[in-house]
Amino acid sequence: MELGMFTSGYQRYHLERAFADARDLGYDYIELWGGRPHAFAPDLKRGELKEVLALSQRYAMPVRVYTPEHNAYPYNYMTGSRLQWEDTMDYLKLCLDMGKALGAEHTLISVGHGGCGVPRRELWKRLIDSLRVLSAHAETIGHSILLESLTPYESNLCNTAGELAQVLEEVGSPCLLGMCDVVPPSAVGEPVTEYLDLLGERMAHLHLVDSDGTSDTHMLPGEGRLYLPELLRELEHRGYRGRATIELVTAYIAEPTLAARRAVERVRAMLP
Repeated sequence: MELGMFTSGYQRYHLERAFADARDLGYDYIELWGGRPHAFAPDLKRGELKEVLALSQRYAMPVRVYTPEHNAYPYNYMTGSRLQWEDTMDYLKLCLDMGKALGAEHTLISVGHGGCGVPRRELWKRLIDSLRVLSAHAETIGHSILLESLTPYESNLCNTAGELAQVLEEVGSPCLLGMCDVVPPSAVGEPVTEYLDLLGERMAHLHLVDSDGTSDTHMLPGEGRLYLPELLRELEHRGYRGRATIELVTAYIAEPTLAARRAVERVRAMLP
């Protein structure tokens, strides 16, 4: 299984450090965080794309997934006025364009919090309408979208494998695929294998970390409560052929190199 580095934890450093560490520590690819100061889509469009491509070539480290910053200020397609929604759609279409230009196989988005006091049927309609717009754009440019479910602490919609499978079915685009971050299923009390059961071949990516089993906290592999070695063996048994990004985020922002080293060494030791 190919293991990737998520660059969000390096946001206090120049992006080159993440590429250099990924090579030196034995990662297979980069999952590129799309926020400032690194790879914010409008900045890439204005000329910074060539710098990221040069880093990828210099360190022989491909960008396989582009994960733009959204679901918070100032972009969240699940809340706000029609004008704000249209602005977010334009931004995410640009993100898809930049994911394609980076040579990434996928651009990854998730489902933001829809706000309080809104009936679920309205949230669901907004979600499906948004993803149909983005999927149509992905089809036009020949790119694909990974949709990630979040924990109930982060979003009030699409928190389970069943909801994610329903979204993919209703949107019905070949360019919209599912994925699993192992933290949300632990937070809602469902097995990770539910994603394999319900998504089937549309389960195209994995975020691999550890968890306390009750919150949205992302922990270094081996420091939480998840059965990660057993899960990796089960994935092998089930024939999962996708990649796994070790998604260390801001909890390890002070020492990203040391955390990235410990994480990849532990996961390599767990692999079948």
